[in-house]
Amino acid sequence: MSTETLPAAFECIDEPARAQSLLSPLRLEVLARATQPRSAADIASELGLARQKVNYHVKELAKARLLRPAGRRRKRNLVEQRYVATARSYVLDPALLGPLECRPRDDDDALSAACLLGAATRMVSDTVRASRDAREGGKRIATLTMTADVRFETAKQREQFSAALTSAVARVIAEHSSPDTRPDGRPGKGRPFRLTLGCHPIPTPSHEPTKETDR
Repeated sequence: MSTETLPAAFECIDEPARAQSLLSPLRLEVLARATQPRSAADIASELGLARQKVNYHVKELAKARLLRPAGRRRKRNLVEQRYVATARSYVLDPALLGPLECRPRDDDDALSAACLLGAATRMVSDTVRASRDAREGGKRIATLTMTADVRFETAKQREQFSAALTSAVARVIAEHSSPDTRPDGRPGKGRPFRLTLGCHPIPTPSHEPTKETDR
């Protein structure tokens, strides 16, 4: 497959009309099968649906710039237009919710789900905007991702972990980052980054019984 027909790693959807076009179970199935060039007939055959029905949704996805043309091919006496998804995965910009977008609040309890979700939403919003700006400038953004699963037997153990982690992160920030502001109050030198740390329970799989624990 040529680089011109390769889907991007991800794409942020920040227009209401495009989001509405995306949020359809059938259209999601179409996009999932279009990570390489496919015709409406190909996808209809895979889904076991009428070609005319799938063709309608393919046209709508193309109109919404979620599918792009990927060449034509002759099949028997017909010439089929093939399409490829613009990305392998999609992110809905939280800003689509306008004033209802989940954002961190100054009065949020740091141990609350609201605070965690607000910070996570802001991270998504900031990252997709920075990615878009960088892509328009032909650049890539610098990011860091770390994930780890931990297990706590008691609330005290969890509290001790939280205190130790907070202390360690504060020490690393002090030792390895530049001041946020200069002595005269102006912003510090260098590009600012935002570090977000969160810890949440891992949902219990549906086939496992939920146990009462000290949380």
